[in-house]
Amino acid sequence: MKGVKKMGRLDGKVAIVTGGGSGMGRATAILFAKEGAKVVVAGRGVEAGEETVRMIKEAGGKAIFAKTDVSKTEDVKKMVKTTVDTYGELDILFNNAGIVEPEVVPLHEVKEEDFDKVIAINLKGVFLCMKYAIPEMLKTGGGSIVNQGSNSCIQGAPCLSSYSASKGGVASLSMSSAVDYLRQNIRINWTMPGLIPTPMITRDLTKGDKNALEKLEAAQPLGRFGTEEEIANLVLFLASDESSYITATGIKVDGALSQLFKLR
Repeated sequence: MKGVKKMGRLDGKVAIVTGGGSGMGRATAILFAKEGAKVVVAGRGVEAGEETVRMIKEAGGKAIFAKTDVSKTEDVKKMVKTTVDTYGELDILFNNAGIVEPEVVPLHEVKEEDFDKVIAINLKGVFLCMKYAIPEMLKTGGGSIVNQGSNSCIQGAPCLSSYSASKGGVASLSMSSAVDYLRQNIRINWTMPGLIPTPMITRDLTKGDKNALEKLEAAQPLGRFGTEEEIANLVLFLASDESSYITATGIKVDGALSQLFKLR
């Protein structure tokens, strides 16, 4: 109706997006802001994070950047404090920050320090962010947490043992913590994306090899990769009140890739 302002699906909400400087994190941060949320873009890369904030502000949204290494307790505590000091509360947390091991090799060739780093960011980082975000959500009567998993949660990714272990841990951590807060109105769910051409995929898994990327895309059941925006749409749904009866749940968004593995 003319003259009536359209309400956003996250109007009045305050959200943190970790790993918000690129890829699915950036797409989600922009979508959250478009739907009315005040967004804290968190990440290690200052330039990339501030670029996301600029994009949000230019589109009329509200956002700030918080330099954060999610594997470090003091960084996470500061991120949450900055959020509450700036916007007064915390309603939504999207734990998106993640890495893949630097070498795509079978388990016996994985360096112990590389395994530790992947677990520290992908799994311990999710634990720390929830640990310090949840008390703020309890103060205001609840919230929604979405943890970025992977279809590796339910199938092994060849030569990615550290990554697969970390994402399997994210699924288990999400299920357990969701049960802890069932009656306190904090919903905790996780996503299970397939291959999305984020910087992590194009830079780390294919080492910038365009031919390798094209072969990966051709092998997808739908004949194409998923997009960052398609993941962001799912995260928005899980973060919003539209999913108010969904918790302790992982949702695949992989174009049937995991099903293809089962059939082979």
